[in-house]
Order: sequence, then C-alpha cells, then structure tokens
Amino acid sequence: MSRPAARRLDLLGFLCPIPIHETRRALEASSEGAVLEVVCDDPETLFDIPALCDRMGITLERVAERSGEYTFVISNVVADL
Repeated sequence: MSRPAARRLDLLGFLCPIPIHETRRALEASSEGAVLEVVCDDPETLFDIPALCDRMGITLERVAERSGEYTFVISNVVADL
C-alpha cells in the first residue's frame, strides 16, 4: 500500500523539459523516504518521468491518467534492483 504524498507538484500547462527539471529539483530537495505526487498534462512525461526515476535510482510507485492529466507517485527511496 502506498503512503500519502508529502508534497504535490502541480505542473499542468508546462511542457518538457520543465516538468522533468522541476520534478528532479523537488526530489533532490526532499528527504529520503518522502513521497512526491507530480501532476502533468504533457504526454511526454509518460516516458520522461519514469526515465528520470530510473536514472536517479528511485521508486516510481504509480502512474495514473485521468482526462488528459497524468499523476505520478514517486518515493524518494532507492528502487529494488
């Protein structure tokens, strides 16, 4: 079961690379174990945010789409290899 997000990052209306840049900044500023919810409407984030999580070695818990909005729930914990 997922923990509630400690922070919500609303990036609706922004196109890449801004959502990736802002997500990275938020993750780097968060403490280990913190949960971040990122909401975007740029379809490119469906590829870019999972790739960012992979590069950073952190856990992407969930991705959901609703009415053209994408919600990513990211745990700032090292992903299982």
